Amino acid sequence: MKKIIKILAVTVMFFLASCEEVIHVDLETVEPRLVIDASIDCVKGSTGNEQKIRLSTTTGYYDTTFPIVSGAIITIENSSNVVFDFIETPGTGEYVCNNFQPVIGETYTLTILLNGEVYIASETLIASPVLLDEINQNNAGGFGGDEVEITSYYQDDGNQQNYYLYSHKSNRVAFPQYQVENDENVQGNEITMIYSNKDLVAGDVLEIKLYGISKRYYDYFNKILLASGNDDSPFPTTPAAVRGNIVNQTNFNNYAFGYFRLSEVDIKSYAIQ
Repeated sequence: MKKIIKILAVTVMFFLASCEEVIHVDLETVEPRLVIDASIDCVKGSTGNEQKIRLSTTTGYYDTTFPIVSGAIITIENSSNVVFDFIETPGTGEYVCNNFQPVIGETYTLTILLNGEVYIASETLIASPVLLDEINQNNAGGFGGDEVEITSYYQDDGNQQNYYLYSHKSNRVAFPQYQVENDENVQGNEITMIYSNKDLVAGDVLEIKLYGISKRYYDYFNKILLASGNDDSPFPTTPAAVRGNIVNQTNFNNYAFGYFRLSEVDIKSYAIQ
């Protein structure tokens, strides 16, 4: 009997090991679309004159890199008709401006000329609150009580409707964790931001960023979180293409992905205790 059990155990182990083989499913290939990363971030206390826009295209599901897009003409114009040119660093798909003039409340228009088509978007530069100096750490946080939980704060302006984007980035994860917030139920109050990670240890540094954003971008980013399944919902939605505010004026059907956003941002770094 023991011999039979041993043979069965070896057979099951062999079967499980064979199941670890990665299977690649043939997926339908669609025409690549332009992806525009036009996030203009103006850090509090800086001039904000150096800005960058990146162009790439969508790619295959199994590909690990995104093809860059060169040869575009990119400008941003303010309401006084002052034009800021973004010049590509050759062969990188990164277009840089060194003389941008950020003004809170100013409206800017992005124009991209590429392959005979014109892409346009307009947006307003939104102010950000100040991240308060108080940051609290709880080493028994998270849902299971086994995570390092960091709580930080900012003060909402009670005189207007506000929308916020914030991110937390540590050396323990590859990408920042993002979340959007509005002050509908906390108008004029102090707002709390919470981040937890069980892998954080003393000496790790957590970078906290707080952005002021428009309602349009708030709605857009909420859709991004839902489509990606990163909204902390137990019932994730089916991934879908989410369009931003950048419109192809020449060929509406040849739309691009991405969003033209202008935000003031406040940044704090916190060393885990």
